[in-house]
Amino acid sequence: MAIKPTKFEKKVIYDQKLCKYLDSYNQILIVNADNVGSSQMQGIRKGLRGDSVVLMGKNTMMKRSVRIHAKSTGNDAFLNLIPLLVGNVGLIFTKSDLKEIKEEVAKYKVGAPARVGLVAPVDVIVPPGNTGLDPSQTSFFQVLNIPTKINRGTVEIITPVELIKKGDKVGSSEAALLSKLGIRPFSYGLVVISVYDNGSVFSPEVLDLTDEDLVEKFAAGVAMMTTLSLAISYPTLAAAPHMIVNGYKNVLCVSLETEYTYPQAQQVKEYLKDPSKFAVAIASVAESTATSQGIVETEEIKKEEEAESEEDDAMFGLFDD
Repeated sequence: MAIKPTKFEKKVIYDQKLCKYLDSYNQILIVNADNVGSSQMQGIRKGLRGDSVVLMGKNTMMKRSVRIHAKSTGNDAFLNLIPLLVGNVGLIFTKSDLKEIKEEVAKYKVGAPARVGLVAPVDVIVPPGNTGLDPSQTSFFQVLNIPTKINRGTVEIITPVELIKKGDKVGSSEAALLSKLGIRPFSYGLVVISVYDNGSVFSPEVLDLTDEDLVEKFAAGVAMMTTLSLAISYPTLAAAPHMIVNGYKNVLCVSLETEYTYPQAQQVKEYLKDPSKFAVAIASVAESTATSQGIVETEEIKKEEEAESEEDDAMFGLFDD
């Protein structure tokens, strides 16, 4: 008969395992495991088997092991994990893409009934329609102020009803009604609450950012910096083109109001004296643009005709054979 390890020996084994994972993996997902069953956890472990491993444990034991390991290795980056070990949490150590692991974990959510005393993670709305319950069950609906009518010998809900709000506790009447209707409104699974990557800690929402999101945020930051630079007259690379244009506008305004002139300003002065010249300039530009477009279209037509003639020659060559 195998000898069971003592409580102290279990702690030593757990400490060794956690330290081994900290040294082997640079990426960790901190997950919340509220209302996750053992069979569900087993499925998650099986789905992540390969480059990832799930480790659960008591927060005090994990904090102690992390603190001692950080001190022994001199790697203070591990200490960033300690503030994250709050509540019913676990660690997923991985070498794979963090976004893919997060999506894989989300696949293992399972529906759950509304039990009395649970805090609702989402709003629960009962849809309208036939419930299949006989008229003797109307007392449940009356207690919860749900409008109903009797239709063909069964109770029918007239309008959608918000039965439970997010954050409220589930009462006995609500739980009984949802059970009778066969509604399982909640779903539970491991939820990623933080991400640890080579000592950096950030929100899991960062993993959902696309290249387009990053470009958009970068453009918004550049625009904000440009606006600030222009407001305080501080030159930056982003604001330089605008400052040059604004400076040229000021010089042009001075030239227009005084005798001082230069070639570009002289042309503007002529347009102001005789607006018809400006109309002629626009017409010439439009004409040149149309001409260039016509040339391009002509060249494309010639290429298509040449391609068609080559195809015809090839077909006739086949018939000659």
